[in-house]
Amino acid sequence: MGRYVARRLLQMIPVFIGSTLIIFLMMYALPGDPVRAMMGDQAYDPSVVASKRKELGLDLPILQQYWNYLSGLVQGDFGTQIASQQPIADVIARVFPVTIRLTIFAFAFVSIVGIGLGIIAGLRPDTLRDRGLLTLTLILVSMPSFVLGFLLQWLLAFQWPIVKPTVQDDTDITQLLLPAIVLASLSLAYVARLTRTSIAENLRADYMRTAVAKGLPRRRIIGVHLMRNSLIPVVTFLGIEIGNLMTGAIVTEGIFNVGGVGNEIYQALIRREGATVVGIASLMVLIYLAASLIVDLLYAVLDPRIRYA
Repeated sequence: MGRYVARRLLQMIPVFIGSTLIIFLMMYALPGDPVRAMMGDQAYDPSVVASKRKELGLDLPILQQYWNYLSGLVQGDFGTQIASQQPIADVIARVFPVTIRLTIFAFAFVSIVGIGLGIIAGLRPDTLRDRGLLTLTLILVSMPSFVLGFLLQWLLAFQWPIVKPTVQDDTDITQLLLPAIVLASLSLAYVARLTRTSIAENLRADYMRTAVAKGLPRRRIIGVHLMRNSLIPVVTFLGIEIGNLMTGAIVTEGIFNVGGVGNEIYQALIRREGATVVGIASLMVLIYLAASLIVDLLYAVLDPRIRYA
C-alpha cells in the first residue's frame, strides 16, 4: 500500500504541471491587458503601461512567466493581484473557507439524500417509487442550476419568506443551506440514479443468492454484502464530484451573492487577472488529485478483494 501511494504521488507531479500549464496558457491567450484593465477608462500613457508590465514580468516569454509562477508556487507564493497588489494567497485564504463550507453542505446533502433515495428505489426496482425517483432525477438533470436557483429563490424567499434571498453573512450556516441545495441538485440526481442502478444490479448477483441461502439476517445482507459492493462506483463519482462542486459554485455563488471562490474567479476574469485565476485553479487541481487518491484507497476498504501491490 505504501509503495502504491508513493507511486501515485509521483504520478501527480506531471499531471499537476500539465494541468496548470494548460490553464496558464489559456488565461494568457485571452484578449485584453490586465494592466490596461486596471486603469479603467482614464487616459493612460503607453510608456507607463509598458513599465508596469515589465515590473510585473508580463513582458517575458510565456513559458518564462510560467516557470517563474511555478517556482514561486513551490515556495507557497501564488503571485500578486495586479489591481489590488494583494497577495493571491491572502485572497484565497479569505474566499476559500466560504466555498469550502458551501461545498461541505452540498456534498453532505448529495451523499445522504442521493444515496438514500438510490437505496430506496434500488431495493424495489420497477415499482412506483422507483419510477418516481427516475422522473425526479430526470427533471433535476434537465434543469440548469441557474434556473433552479432563481426558481427556489423566488418560491422560498419571495412567495414564502422562509429564507433570505441572498447570503448576507457567509458564516451563517442557515443562509448557506439554500445555495448548497441548488449546488447539489445535479450531483444528487446522478448519485441517486447511480446508486439505484448499482443496487438493482447487485441484487441479482450470485453472491446475494448465496447470502440468502445461508440464512444470514437481511440487515447484514443489505448493509454488508450489498452496500459495500454497490457503493464502489458511487464513491468514485463522489470523489470526482468534490472538485466539480467547488468549480460549479461560480454560478450558484453569483445567484445568491456568496463571496467565495466562484465570485472571485468571475471578478478576476472581468479584470483579466490571469494570476488570480491560475492560482485558484492550481489549488483546485491539487484538490482533484488528492480526492482521486483517497477514492482509490477507499476501494480496498469497501472491497477486501482489492489490494494494491
